[in-house]
Amino acid sequence: MAVQINPSILSADFARLADEAEAVRGADFLHVDVMDNHFVPNLTLGVPVVESLARATDTPLDCHLMIEDPDRWAPQYVEAGASSVTFHVEAAAAPVRLAREIRAKGARASMALKPATPIEPFEDLLPELDMLLIMTVEPGFGGQAFLDIMLPKIRRTRELINKHGLELWLQVDGGVSASTIERCADAGADVFVAGSAVYGAQDPAEAVRALRAQAEAATAKASWACDH
Repeated sequence: MAVQINPSILSADFARLADEAEAVRGADFLHVDVMDNHFVPNLTLGVPVVESLARATDTPLDCHLMIEDPDRWAPQYVEAGASSVTFHVEAAAAPVRLAREIRAKGARASMALKPATPIEPFEDLLPELDMLLIMTVEPGFGGQAFLDIMLPKIRRTRELINKHGLELWLQVDGGVSASTIERCADAGADVFVAGSAVYGAQDPAEAVRALRAQAEAATAKASWACDH
């Protein structure tokens, strides 16, 4: 599985989203944080903005739904143009059914875990998913410090993925930067969401390239990649 860098537009200028999408051309996906001020204490954007963004960029959209009742709302984000839709298992009433519905509509289905949510109870769900997101900060706000205590959870998740022989992407989101991305890659992540580390840089496209190079170098030396 190749390393992927997904810049988070939560750290972009919302008044210039089309330009900000263009500024990271070469990224694998644009990560779009959808927050409803209920599941998390922040309010961002919704379906109409995703529709507009999908028309404005060729980069596929990776929508991370930090919302209540994703069973109802997630399919609408596929219809709005998202190529990947992530729901939180803590909010989903029927995660398997939801993952299957997202896939049936033509998008990649992804499930997110908050820092305190263990991976082990969901081992049997992994074949239903295209990606699993390990939050490395508490969801709700950008710019938070990376939680090192999530690294063992990333390792355990990678072990489960390899145990079942799955082609499942393992994404990390929160505090990913030049100082943390190598540790995430070594632990088993292969998809990296970076917000302020990209959009806070003078040259966002160069920041994407630099982060990718760091992650690729760390992955090449990682025991999980060598064993797989």
